[in-house]
Amino acid sequence: MSPALKPNLRGAALLRAIWRLGRSYWTSREARIGALLLFVTIVLEFLTVYANLLIADYQRQVVEGLEHRQTSDFIQAGALYIVVLLGFVAASTLRIYVRQVLEIRWRRDLTSQFVGRWISPRAFAQSQLHQDLDNPDQRISEDIRDFVASALGLSLSLLSALATLVSFGGVLWTLSSAWKIPVDGQMIQLPGLLFWVAVAAAFVSIVAAHLMGRRLVPINFDRFRFEANFRYGLVRYRDHVKEVGLNRGELVERRGADGRFHDVYDVFLRLVRAERDLTLVTGSIGQLNGLLPLLLAAPAYFGGMLTLGMIVQARTAYDQVSGALLWFVNAYREIARWRANVERLDAFEVAIDDTARVFEGAGVCVVPAADGVLRLENVRLEAPIGQPILSGINATVRAGERVALVGAVGKGKSTLLRAIAGIWPFGSGRIEQPIDGAMLFVPQLPYLPIGTLRAAFCYPREEGCFSDERIREVLAELDLSHLGARLDECTAWDDALSGLEKQLLALARALLHEPRWIFMDDAMSGIDAETERRLYEILFARLPDSTLVALGTGAGVLDLFSTRWTLRPVGDGTATLQAA
Repeated sequence: MSPALKPNLRGAALLRAIWRLGRSYWTSREARIGALLLFVTIVLEFLTVYANLLIADYQRQVVEGLEHRQTSDFIQAGALYIVVLLGFVAASTLRIYVRQVLEIRWRRDLTSQFVGRWISPRAFAQSQLHQDLDNPDQRISEDIRDFVASALGLSLSLLSALATLVSFGGVLWTLSSAWKIPVDGQMIQLPGLLFWVAVAAAFVSIVAAHLMGRRLVPINFDRFRFEANFRYGLVRYRDHVKEVGLNRGELVERRGADGRFHDVYDVFLRLVRAERDLTLVTGSIGQLNGLLPLLLAAPAYFGGMLTLGMIVQARTAYDQVSGALLWFVNAYREIARWRANVERLDAFEVAIDDTARVFEGAGVCVVPAADGVLRLENVRLEAPIGQPILSGINATVRAGERVALVGAVGKGKSTLLRAIAGIWPFGSGRIEQPIDGAMLFVPQLPYLPIGTLRAAFCYPREEGCFSDERIREVLAELDLSHLGARLDECTAWDDALSGLEKQLLALARALLHEPRWIFMDDAMSGIDAETERRLYEILFARLPDSTLVALGTGAGVLDLFSTRWTLRPVGDGTATLQAA
């Protein structure tokens, strides 16, 4: 089983994390509408509490009308009871509706902020710097949803509990102040008897709930993590089902899925055991607590001090006060889940902030080149943990040059391209890069966005930026004419296209976008020498003014390049650049 993780946020640190997550919405432009919706929700919460107060009083009148056989009193009280009950239902329904509108607006704003900060040029560096941060997709889609829902639900239910405690507490105090209970053979009067009994019972329940339920926070934290890991493994298999099938790796995948679900199974058993113990204690106390008002009211009733209607009202008031005092007990499970949501979102936000600080103080300084020339000055690249990769890199590439970057596998060629792109801040030195919009990076296998095939060719620009005739012309030149009829088709293109088709699609993008600077990262790997040469000739013929920096080129095309860079190992375990 994967090791369990314990939440780190406690006390003031937990409050600061909650404040940071809430502040982003309540200090935004949307906050005015949110404040109005929150105000309406609070007003409706108070109205439902007041309606409950009236319902309890009319219940007493209805029962007393029955008890005393007063038909007119019974009918009048019953009619008012129905009217108030309908008003209560209307207020409760509207309260839920307004709260849900506020919830989705808050979630939309918070999701937009997290998505905007995560999907950025810094995302790759963040994934390298915080490799222990699991499933950012789940944190955005599920943890934000649960955080917002619980933040509103818990805060509004707490406010309602306080209002209920104040309103019904007064009723309970008044009703039970004249009651007498037998103590050592004497009848003793204790002002507000039922109120103090409710307080004492609630205190016992709260202590018991905390002692029995404090395990829920770390268990829920692990549960969210293991569920996400299990789902991610299934999604990964779905995305690579062809490769798994070709390698007959189904047994390994099944074992992996079984192992990840075993974590889910174990943590769920831990959860239900913890909830079983919590329910056993709180449920037992709750059942005994329900009998107390009747037992304490019995002497006063038999002594003629109370009517049956007053007992019904006292029981209702006691239940309301007890429920308000037991808010913490009833909300304990949701608080435990909410705290886990806060912990996961705060860790995500900290990772984003850490990455931003790394870029702000990055040793590798990437700036626009005033003269449109690519310059690398004393560049040293490192892994996020500080292990050196490249050192002493000094080079210049002028517009129109064609540079082949060669060297042994694993010597840092791809890392150098990432640094030029501005997504690898780890290290030192200065890189002057051409205008960002004029650069295009061509990987071995391109990223294919969700959507039509046309959108895949237009990426990273908007779909429709190139005419269908233009796209089909490029496809014909790259022997991809058969894809011309599928431009409107939406499917999983990562699976539908072969490896060669995806490589050619990446080259088609370059021909369509006509960038001034092209950086190719093993874009021709796996392609035979004759085809590779033909593709480079097409690229150079169609884009004669574009600058090309290509790594992983075959020996049969090196004569097409004006400059050759070679990464050679040096004594400190790194590699450096040598121009040929």
